[in-house]
Amino acid sequence: MDASNFDGRRSTGSGSLTAGTRDPALRDAADVTRDLSTDPTTGLSTAEAARRLAADGPNALRGKPPVALWRKVLAQFQDPLIYLLLVAVVISLVAWGAEGAAGLPIDAIVIAAVVVLNAVLGFVQESRAENAVAALQSMTAAGATVLRDGELRTVPAAELVRGDILALSEGDAVGADARLITANALRVSEASLTGESEAVLKDPATLAEPAPLGDRLDMVYKGTAVAQGVGRAVVTATGMGTEMGAIATMLDETQESVSPLQKEIAAVSKLLGVSVIVIAVVVMVVTAIVNDASSLSEFVTVLLLGVSLAVAAVPEGLPAILSVVLAIGVQQMARRNAVVKKLHSVETLGSATVIASDKTGTLTKNEMTIQRVVTASGEVELTGVGYRPAGEARHDGHELIDPALVHEVRLVLGGGSLANDAQLREHDGEWQIQGDPTEAAFLVAAHKLDGTVERAGEFERHGEVPFTSERKMMSAFVGRGAPDGALTVVTKGAPDVLLRRCAAVQVGDDVVPLDGTRRARALDDVERLSAEAFRTLGVAYRRLDEAAVRDGLDEADEQELVYVGVVGIIDPPRAEVADAVAEARRAGVRVMMITGDHPTTAARIAADLGIAGHADRAVSGTELDELSAEELREVTRTTSVYARVAPQHKLQIVDALQADQQVVAMTGDGVNDAPALKSADIGIAMGVTGTEVTKEASKMILGDDNFATIVAAVRQGRVIFDNIKKFLRYLLSSNMGEVFTVFFGVVLAGVIGLAGASDEAVVVPLLATQILWINLVTDSGPALAMGVDPEIDDVMARRPRQLSDRIIDRRMWTGILSIGLVMAAATLLTIDIFLPGGLVEGSDSLEVARTAGFTTLVFAQLFNAFNSRSETTSAFHRLFVNKWLWAAVALAALLQVAIVEVPFLQTAFGTASLDLAHWGVSVLTASAVLWFDELRKVVWRARQRA
Repeated sequence: MDASNFDGRRSTGSGSLTAGTRDPALRDAADVTRDLSTDPTTGLSTAEAARRLAADGPNALRGKPPVALWRKVLAQFQDPLIYLLLVAVVISLVAWGAEGAAGLPIDAIVIAAVVVLNAVLGFVQESRAENAVAALQSMTAAGATVLRDGELRTVPAAELVRGDILALSEGDAVGADARLITANALRVSEASLTGESEAVLKDPATLAEPAPLGDRLDMVYKGTAVAQGVGRAVVTATGMGTEMGAIATMLDETQESVSPLQKEIAAVSKLLGVSVIVIAVVVMVVTAIVNDASSLSEFVTVLLLGVSLAVAAVPEGLPAILSVVLAIGVQQMARRNAVVKKLHSVETLGSATVIASDKTGTLTKNEMTIQRVVTASGEVELTGVGYRPAGEARHDGHELIDPALVHEVRLVLGGGSLANDAQLREHDGEWQIQGDPTEAAFLVAAHKLDGTVERAGEFERHGEVPFTSERKMMSAFVGRGAPDGALTVVTKGAPDVLLRRCAAVQVGDDVVPLDGTRRARALDDVERLSAEAFRTLGVAYRRLDEAAVRDGLDEADEQELVYVGVVGIIDPPRAEVADAVAEARRAGVRVMMITGDHPTTAARIAADLGIAGHADRAVSGTELDELSAEELREVTRTTSVYARVAPQHKLQIVDALQADQQVVAMTGDGVNDAPALKSADIGIAMGVTGTEVTKEASKMILGDDNFATIVAAVRQGRVIFDNIKKFLRYLLSSNMGEVFTVFFGVVLAGVIGLAGASDEAVVVPLLATQILWINLVTDSGPALAMGVDPEIDDVMARRPRQLSDRIIDRRMWTGILSIGLVMAAATLLTIDIFLPGGLVEGSDSLEVARTAGFTTLVFAQLFNAFNSRSETTSAFHRLFVNKWLWAAVALAALLQVAIVEVPFLQTAFGTASLDLAHWGVSVLTASAVLWFDELRKVVWRARQRA
């Protein structure tokens, strides 16, 4: 992203601050400081800095304005199912008023209570998620060292202003975009901004022509960190005017996607809404015609029946249960170091078909490690990764014992540790570095060889020739004892450059001439390591005589060196990532790597992790620029590794995958990842190394930066999706049972003996309060228990759900309707058995027969809870693994007994006491639901085997 117009991006406090619109990287540092009215030797005055801060505002990224509490509450009611329930409340109140407004409007009160409960659950859970995210982001406020009033001071980074003179040193975070004035071996880690894993050597020399962000060597940027050296720079941009701010602005233009579950629930809600209206109208018309309704009282009864059916058809508990199940999933993920900001994101992970991951710090440790040492006597492999100095040296797969090779390796690693400005230390059991990660790799590798560190510690440094981009090497002058003793120049740098300065080579304890054959072999070793994606550094030395020391130490001493060997350095993959990638592939989830690193390095890491084959290559950002939209879609279908990409390339890749009907989970930690994270179906930010912008753009944050946690989240998401299907199957089939019972009970009233069983104007099989009770008791408890059902089958052994797949597909609808019909048949048969007349002659009153039918329907739904745990597996499979389901069923059964047998509840719900025979018949006919579904599953499994 271009950093020109460094003044034009934000308001200026006064005309004196206007510095033109040209890129500061292309301007002389003196011109930049003059235009910004600052002095490189004294900096700004305190008063002037305060004035500029007031004019330009704090050096902070513009966050989203806080959402008002009332808006957060109102958002919980913006759901199609909630709209449907609110309509049911209105209809219930109208019916209650038409009946004379006697007593309390029970129907309306209960439905409204469900709506409020759902809103409370959603509000509380989202508030908890926001607090968790805030906790991850609440780190110590960054500070910056600046020159103010001629003195160095540490001020909060938020108080930096344009014109401030930054003093940079190892370990500092760069607080704002700035033009370098001076630099001494200054290396800056820009991985969070560019994705490049290697620290960049900075140079204050003015650029001759515009360059990409990662190649602007005379600039430092907000959000990066100093890995080595010192320097001073003048601040040219703060806040939203920085490169980080530019990416944050891009986020505002990126649209967030809607989760697959949200889309599906919205579709189901619309379908239910239309169905409710049609069913209610049909039943009311049929009831009015069959019962010849003519009076106001009869029409009120018919209207109340319509409301009852509307209540029966709508699973009132669905929004609340969905929120609770997703909230439980969020809590389970939080215990595994993943903070989910939106409930629906948990389910989306289960539908993911692609995980597009950044490399540096996500798939890799972001800890440079020496894995190879090649000398004249052979090649040695160093085991162990990262900064913990644990590992061993191996040659040809065996322990390193060859004395000549041991000596050469000691010289390589010892020399690299001496020509070194990094530090390695242990703190509370954790190994940490200060300085350049590549230099620290030598210290770690040296620790792995017994005695090397002790020997290196015997040396004292007496001078150095620092590294520059032109020289591509550095030298340290070291010796034992007094400064006037014999010294050795130890040099490390680019192997090809180093070899040109060498006249001999170390072979065991001997030094032999570096002839053409040995030189060619050394260069071949370097090329081979580079082809394997290693970064290479050579090491050489030369003993100086006293005359050379007396004449002074300089670049002239870096001649006639003795070449020792070359090391292969790489940012190693995280140990757990390869297994996580394999598990993702087993689950049909494709893992992609999208990085700003070198294509060869990216391809090597991808092959090591199993993301791509060893013969596959990485596609670069330059190549992506040449592709049309259709060509890009074709490339994303077959290529899994992308290197040297810019933020817009990541967005293009995500968009191409989504256009190809893929559900994309995008991981990342740097600012450059943020737009793609927001655009992806689920953006996953790193909690430890992730930037504030990245966390804001994401839907989920990993507290441990562990890629394996993502795969665990995919498993959890699939389990949650299975459980959502379970309770949807249960709720809808149970509600269909209620609808069919009322509908066919009215239509077939004469057949089953209902028509003449009472002098009521309109005789119905179930009362409105009984229907509401069934929904309240049987829907909520068992459905919620199914939402936490353990994993029954191996959910990672199947392919991801496609976007075209419906949560409720044709087979599921067939099961729902067939179970509903069986429920209705069992309920109406029970009523018929106990009523006089009808198909079966009985002798009980309408109240007793209706109570028996009411009880049958309740128990049929409780049996259905066990059916619904699987669409294909027997209800008796792992029958007792869900204790919550058994508790919910037992509680519902006890409450039903209370409704039937407790006198004041009998009055409220129109029930009558049942004897043992009534209870037996009701439970027995209700069990028909279980046996019918078992038979259906047996037939289905037989067809599958055939």
